[in-house]
Amino acid sequence: MVNSGHKGKKVAFHTLGCKLNFSETSTISRNFKEKGFDVVGFNSEADIYVINTCSVTEQADKKCRQAIKKIQNQNSDAYIAVVGCYAQLKPEEIAQNLGVDLVLGTKEKFNILDHLNNLQKNESPQIYSCEINEVDQFDSSHSEADRTRSFLKVQDGCDYSCTYCTIPLARGKSRNKEISDLVYEAQKIAESGIKEIILTGVNIGDFGKSTSESFFNLIVALEKVEGIERIRLSSIEPNLLKDEIIEFVSKSKKILNHFHIPLQSGCNKILEKMQRRYNRELFKSRVGKIKQLMPDAFIGVDVIVGFPGETDQDFNTTYQFLEELDASFYHVFSYSERPNTKSANFDDKIPKNIIAKRSKKLHSLANNKQSAFYNKNIDNEAEVLFEAYNRNRLMFGFTSNYIKVETEYDKSFVGKIKKVKLVSVSESGNLNVKLR
Repeated sequence: MVNSGHKGKKVAFHTLGCKLNFSETSTISRNFKEKGFDVVGFNSEADIYVINTCSVTEQADKKCRQAIKKIQNQNSDAYIAVVGCYAQLKPEEIAQNLGVDLVLGTKEKFNILDHLNNLQKNESPQIYSCEINEVDQFDSSHSEADRTRSFLKVQDGCDYSCTYCTIPLARGKSRNKEISDLVYEAQKIAESGIKEIILTGVNIGDFGKSTSESFFNLIVALEKVEGIERIRLSSIEPNLLKDEIIEFVSKSKKILNHFHIPLQSGCNKILEKMQRRYNRELFKSRVGKIKQLMPDAFIGVDVIVGFPGETDQDFNTTYQFLEELDASFYHVFSYSERPNTKSANFDDKIPKNIIAKRSKKLHSLANNKQSAFYNKNIDNEAEVLFEAYNRNRLMFGFTSNYIKVETEYDKSFVGKIKKVKLVSVSESGNLNVKLR
């Protein structure tokens, strides 16, 4: 039932961080709509602003504080709620920001409507942030804002103990809903007309721990959902990317030839210090298996630069490994020291100027890899799901293997999958296409 006190009230959302956060914000937004709120853009005037936070890096924390300050400058009377990972890890720090009224950690963020107190500004912020080991529920979520694709949350939390990572502290243990529940949710997405779903989570390859199922079981079931034409995988750990998954994707008519695999370092010594569950040899074998079965597959790889103790020789080992690896793009992250992680206490911290120099070198390699991958695909035929985005009379979309394309805007293409020929690189670095 719509709360008459909320009807006509305006709420604005701001999401920081990963695709999982975006799926969760979308679900929270729909909950607000059901209670009579009007959802407006973050730059608009609203009665309540909700910031869904990330805390993977210090930069993510900083962006949250900047967003709070922006709200205060544009609407000092607005009710401000901060939820999510940063709110779980550092609630007291957030509460010190002028104007914050409500801080909700992992367990309470989906219950935000129960805590609003008629949107009356609080003299001091209300904080609800439990011990993370108390978090055991799985809150379903998916995004709907983009009518061409939906982020479907299939897993949450992480049981790994990487020495640099705060995610287990912010999201708790690995957990998921049963496959039957996720199939039902995918069916609802299909009924809304959305053609593509992206499977998201903290550690999606670990799916099934709480239900005695497996990620392989999940993708086999989701492929059978009528109406969904494309299924894209988000980041999956190399040690969990089993042969059966790669082989199934290679034969699938729906699961796309696009992989995102975190490496973090191409040096075994550093991988061991990070407490990663694989070595460079296993990683290379996973990439080789993918390329053997799907030569045109896009493979994106995460890399961390400047981990404590990373010598010049260690970095050069990583660079050479990445240079020779048959990957399509590198997502390069500078090491960010996080409180309560093991690596925060490691010696041999790398100076920021050296990290910046190494990062620049890897970014250049990443751009070269993507350019080579795009050029390799010129003259190929592909299927593109076009988006509604319109800039300078152009529209954009992605091929199954994650090549961004552009063509002249045509409203009838929005949300449709079209056969094209990839013809040339555009001024913006995308590929121009010719309709088939």
